[in-house]
Amino acid sequence: MSDISADLKAVAKLLDSAESIGIVGHVGPDGDALGSMIGLARSARLAGKKAVASFDEPFVVSEEMSFLDASVLVRPEGFPRDLDVAVAVDTSVRSRVGSLAGAMEKAHRLVVLDHHISDGSWGDVVAIDATAAATTELVHELLNLLDWPIDKEVATALYTGLVTDTGRFQYSSVSSRTHSIASELLAHGVETDVVGQKLFEEASFGYFHVVSRVLGRAVLDVDHALVWSIMEPADLEAAGIGYHETDGLMDLVRMARGTEVACLLKRKSPGVIKGSLRSRGRVDVAAIARSFDGGGHHNAAGFTSASDPSEIVEQIVAHLS
Repeated sequence: MSDISADLKAVAKLLDSAESIGIVGHVGPDGDALGSMIGLARSARLAGKKAVASFDEPFVVSEEMSFLDASVLVRPEGFPRDLDVAVAVDTSVRSRVGSLAGAMEKAHRLVVLDHHISDGSWGDVVAIDATAAATTELVHELLNLLDWPIDKEVATALYTGLVTDTGRFQYSSVSSRTHSIASELLAHGVETDVVGQKLFEEASFGYFHVVSRVLGRAVLDVDHALVWSIMEPADLEAAGIGYHETDGLMDLVRMARGTEVACLLKRKSPGVIKGSLRSRGRVDVAAIARSFDGGGHHNAAGFTSASDPSEIVEQIVAHLS
């Protein structure tokens, strides 16, 4: 890993001299990706820059994150093609930004800001810190280097990244730095009750039906300390909800006592399955994900596969044997 402080200073220098900035997160942005996009773009605007943020289709901000300031977001087709600097946040993989990759590469300089392990093959300036609990930790440090404004909306966006990517500050990635940043953000007026209720205490009634089906299919492999299940498109159709409303399913599947690894497979379309893996610490699920050309962290990783679910599970079990 390169010196993250030096890398962030290089990013800060580029952003400071830029007039136009575009920030892009991965397809289907989670709280960390969306919080990083919105927080950085809004702060850039407050600093007098022309800044927008976007992500590829489906271009939907889920109801649970509707409290975030979406005024900086533009649809992917409206993302500028002549930016001074384009920034990819919460991913360092070109394919993960979808159709926006081409537009980003037309910018004068391309920056990658992430906390996932990467080979550093994409981007002119790459700042990756795998020890950070969330990408919003890096955005916060970057804003401090730039001395750009952090108002209530910026702080709320960055806090959202922290609270979601750390499982409400309970994952092993949480450090004293994480809590220190959270404390600073709270001082800017983050309404933790609003954030907590929207993110963790509300769901459409249809979600209950999807939970019932997915947990009803759950399989416990005692010999390999593995629990897994699958979500089918028909589950969503019957419940009348969208794919983006099912992020919380993994947190339910992974609760099974006596397991070391949890896997949730979501069939997005015929021949396309998105897999999510979680570990309690003993097993490196990032290594398993890499066998499917995916990636992530030791305790949380993901992948996409065209294989049959049974074949996917067999491959996972082979790693656990």
